[in-house]
Amino acid sequence: MISMWQILIILLIVILLFGTKKLRNVGGDLGAAVKGFKKGMNDEEQNDAQKNLPKEEDVIEGEVTEKQKDQEHR
Repeated sequence: MISMWQILIILLIVILLFGTKKLRNVGGDLGAAVKGFKKGMNDEEQNDAQKNLPKEEDVIEGEVTEKQKDQEHR
């Protein structure tokens, strides 16, 4: 199991190797990637929801057809 001291030593070595500027850039790139991924997932969910909705023309034509059938049977 990794202790807190080992994590701090590893973090210190990474900072010394790459520097804080590069780590900041990597963090910003990673954040932008996660944000883009979330946006893509939300857009996909919205597109799926819109595909399942009936079109206005279909609903109106269906209602008119049902009303005409009711009038013919009377």
